[in-house]
Amino acid sequence: MTATITLSTGQQMPAVGLGTWKSAQGQVKQAVLAALDCDYRHIDCAAAYSNEREVGEALSERLGEGKPLRREDIFVTSKLWNTKHHPDDVEDACKKSLSDLRLSYLDLYLMHWPMAFERGDELMPRRLDGTVRYDNNTHYRDTWAAMEKLVDQGLVKAIGLSNFNARQIDDILSIAKHKPVVNQVECHPYLVQTQLVSQCWGRGLAVTAYSPLGSPDRPWVTPGEAHLLDDPRVVGLATCYNKTPAQVIIRWHIQRGVICIPKSVTPSRIKQNIEIDGQKVWRDAKHPHFPFSDPC
Repeated sequence: MTATITLSTGQQMPAVGLGTWKSAQGQVKQAVLAALDCDYRHIDCAAAYSNEREVGEALSERLGEGKPLRREDIFVTSKLWNTKHHPDDVEDACKKSLSDLRLSYLDLYLMHWPMAFERGDELMPRRLDGTVRYDNNTHYRDTWAAMEKLVDQGLVKAIGLSNFNARQIDDILSIAKHKPVVNQVECHPYLVQTQLVSQCWGRGLAVTAYSPLGSPDRPWVTPGEAHLLDDPRVVGLATCYNKTPAQVIIRWHIQRGVICIPKSVTPSRIKQNIEIDGQKVWRDAKHPHFPFSDPC
């Protein structure tokens, strides 16, 4: 049984989930099925990933009467995309994700980014010069108020944030009727986010790490940046503990108290990524730095 984190709502959120960002259509269904079959109970989704319909096909094959799992066994997160921040668009956007995922409610719905793009169905609305067309008339506080109505309607059990900094979190908290329960941000041993994680915890938000293994294919990676999974210090620890480099890093997140959502479409790796019980791989679970120098 994977460890869970208790959210401020009292919900139990599994500490390891399957990430679906950059999982291609035609692959993500089998990835979700593989994950559910090896005891993942947390699936992280988003409208902007353009694969929720396929995720929903997998969920429908495993959840329900006469099937291996009940809906309440699984924690499902989705996210509101930037083109749907206008308060009039929020409910329809949520319902579209629910329809694609074949669910009647979400366990968690996040505001994907703190900025609004121009309204419409174009994922990345751009000008002729390639710059993004923003909606400067819609503030994330107004979007949040519309998301709170989703909780009141029972469409989602909790709401949260993604890619918000401490100032923006405080801004939301100052007006929130339903407090955000999670902030999802990029986090891994090369980007530890010590201060932001501490600030989130101090305000009652859990933290979810996306790109928890460094994800060398993330769009903003710098040319020549080292690959975390190939770091000789990580590889050395993995050898000492007879684990994969990914398992060492995932265990680091869990010992830290940070939820993580590693992405894979390879069944063997999906299975390995949740097999992180056993001996601790660093001594101080609250230490802010990866234990590259810790002996086995």
